[in-house]
Amino acid sequence: MESRFENRIEAGRFLARRLQEYKNRPDVLVLALPRGGVPVAYEVAENLNAPLDVLIVRKLGAPGHEELAVGAIASGGVYVLNRDVVNTLHLSDQHLQQIAAREQRELERREQAYRDGRQPAEVEGKTVILIDDGLATGATMWAAVEALRQRNPAKIIVAVPTASADICRAFREIADDVVCGITPDPFIAVGLWYREFDQTTDDEVRTLLARAEHHHSAERKE
Repeated sequence: MESRFENRIEAGRFLARRLQEYKNRPDVLVLALPRGGVPVAYEVAENLNAPLDVLIVRKLGAPGHEELAVGAIASGGVYVLNRDVVNTLHLSDQHLQQIAAREQRELERREQAYRDGRQPAEVEGKTVILIDDGLATGATMWAAVEALRQRNPAKIIVAVPTASADICRAFREIADDVVCGITPDPFIAVGLWYREFDQTTDDEVRTLLARAEHHHSAERKE
């Protein structure tokens, strides 16, 4: 069996070593997918001397088949739909609005819980490194990339410690670059490649974001 990461901290440090070309660049922004992507992204941002923020994405699940994404909403008022799925399921605009409204409430709850009053980072014109703790189906990351495109970054790099080789190849179609740490075969599940894979809490996310903001602000003043 391929080596596993001890935890998300080790995975983040491992990933940072693969991203050294982006170190100390003023145009770079690290965005994490909460919750599990935040401890990974924190280590990357600290190593690269880059600001850290979250991109909160809520999948819009099909009625009765919530695992099937009909679209997604994301931080910054972004709303994307998979028109092929919507048309196949014959979903009305009213039905889509009901689904989106429910997920919007959870997105807003997370925005308030995580940011502590801080505004979302500006991504227009930035090189954005988009991070999660791994990719299984890739549905949430796919929605995140589509949502982020609407905010006009200069470049999107999808970076994860582990994923299947097939998923990594698929993301090369929509991202400007893809960095996958380890690509085990068979992959099976993200958690299999961590010895410790406890659920990241809202408190942990809030603490890491505040710590990153404090550290980066201090760096700018020096």
